[in-house]
Formats: sequence, C-alpha cells, structure tokens
Amino acid sequence: MSTAKQTISLAHGAGGKAMHDLIEAVFLSRFDNPHLRPLDDQAKLNLADLTARGDRLALTTDSFVVDPLFFPGGDIGRLAICGTVNDLAVGGARPLYLTCGFIIEEGLEIATLERVAASMRAAADEAGIAIVAGDTKVVERGSADKLFINTTGIGVIPPGIDVAAGNARPGDRVIVSGPLGDHGIAILAARGKLDFETTLVSDCRPLHALVGTMLDACPAIRAMRDITRGGLGTVLSEIAHASGRAIEIDEAALPLHPEVRSAAELLGLDVLYLACEGALAAIVPADAAERILAAMQRHPYGRNAALIGEVRAAGRIGVTMRTTFGGRRSVDPLIGEQLPRIC
Repeated sequence: MSTAKQTISLAHGAGGKAMHDLIEAVFLSRFDNPHLRPLDDQAKLNLADLTARGDRLALTTDSFVVDPLFFPGGDIGRLAICGTVNDLAVGGARPLYLTCGFIIEEGLEIATLERVAASMRAAADEAGIAIVAGDTKVVERGSADKLFINTTGIGVIPPGIDVAAGNARPGDRVIVSGPLGDHGIAILAARGKLDFETTLVSDCRPLHALVGTMLDACPAIRAMRDITRGGLGTVLSEIAHASGRAIEIDEAALPLHPEVRSAAELLGLDVLYLACEGALAAIVPADAAERILAAMQRHPYGRNAALIGEVRAAGRIGVTMRTTFGGRRSVDPLIGEQLPRIC
C-alpha cells in the first residue's frame, strides 16, 4: 500500500480492505512481534512468564490528546508510550506489554500517522515494552482533533515491593527526579500563540530504568508518582491526603531550568502546577534518602534529582511550602485547567 500524500478516509475505519491495508502498512510493519502478528482480537500472554517476574499484576490505562501532535522533545506517539510506562513504573512494576487504540480524524495525512507509529516503536524499544494489541477508529472530519491515542499497559510487581500513596510516614523525605515544568512550557511555546521563544524541549521519556535504579538502592521506597497533569503540587497533595500526613517542601530546593522560571514569571504561571512528562516525585525513608538520591543522580534521567522536603510528624493534612521570602504557603491540588491539552 503506497501511503505517499494520502489521507485517512472513513473507509480506513470501516473494517474492510482499506482498514486492513492501513494496519498492515502503518502499524504491523512497525509494531511487529509474536503477540501482535496473528492479528487476533486479543493478545495471548504466557501466565508462567508473568508469574516468574512478579507476584502481582499492574494494569493502567490512559488517553493522549496533545496539541500540537509534534513538539520539541517528543510527539503524541512517544508521549503515549512514555506516559503509560511511567504510570506502571511508579507503582513499582516492570512494564511489559501495551495495547493502543487510535481515534483518527478523517483527512489526517497517512504520513503523519506513519511518523507517530515510528516514534511509538522507538519509545517502546527504549522502554523494553511490546505493543501486543490495538484498534483503529476513524471519525468524520471535525469530530476530533487530528489524532487521539488510548493505551493500556500491563506490568508485574516483584515480591517485596509495596509502593503506594498511602505509605508516607513522618520523617520520610521527598525527592523529585529532575527539573519541573519543561513539558508544559515546551507545549505552550510549540503552539506559537504566545509572544515568547525558548529552546526548551519536553522531558518526555520513560522512567522505568530510573525507578529500577531507585528500588535497587532501597526496595522500601514508600510512594512514587509521575508528575503530569496538575504538576508537583497536585501529586504531593494526593500523597498527603492518601496517607493522612502533612508534607512540607522548600521552594529554594525545587529544580527548575531558568527558561521555565522565566516563562512562568512572564505568563503568570505557578511552577508547582506545570506539567512534566519525564519526572517523578518519591517519598522515601529518611535513612535511605541520600543513598537513593546518589543512585538517581548517576542515571541520565535523574542527573538533576533533588531532595525538596519531608513528611512532618504533625500539622494539617496537606502540603505547605517554605517560600524563598521566608514565609509558608498552602499548596492545594490544581483547581480548574491551567494548561489545556498538554498530554
């Protein structure tokens, strides 16, 4: 099937030859593996292989609707893989398999779809995860914004790993894996609707290997979350309320690229609520914090990891921040939609 300068038509979602040719040319040619190759209505996974790797199954699902589809540092395809991998990884799971569903708007260039699929394959290879099943639907022109992707990820959690938001304990330390807000500012700049330029790129990347490094350093990590929609403020608020604890962070310790700080000041944005797509927050035992931090900083995706706070023995449930002016401010979950369509 030649796809040069062709666009998606409703026939590509009708279940017939056009759809079969699209799947063969765009998806199967790039995602090919023994689980996907039969093109059955389901993937058959070996239970013995799963149980040999862990004693619990981890399952997550997500949808990706970013605008624009391609942005500095990534695209909707890489975003879909990394976002799903990271949701599994921060639960202590080893990501293994992924399914993907494509909602495609009539008129999308097939070359664009090919580019997205190639990016997904490259990200999946980096993450060591196989795309084992999928689906395509085509909607009429104007019924979607070019391309939406839905994913489901499967992983296994090794014995002895218990990472959950409710596990935070007094005295635990708070670590973030790297600079905050790169993705949110890169997306804003890529839209070209604001009067500023930046060389900043999205931090879109899979965190499974970094998490593995952290768990090797300390299997007793309490909690982890990837910092996506809602930013660091929302993530830490969720952990605080799930565990019934007070968390205090230090504004001066927050890792930020100068471009993010400047753009946030220019646009009146709060860096605590800017989105990331390749950063995580972790709650770790105090006696292991320096060891975990050192291990993270030896990994390429944790080079700028920082200790930013601790879980307090007393105080109002929630998050507070010591400001650079010497005061304290309450950090609540994000209210409303600050940066639409960032993931």
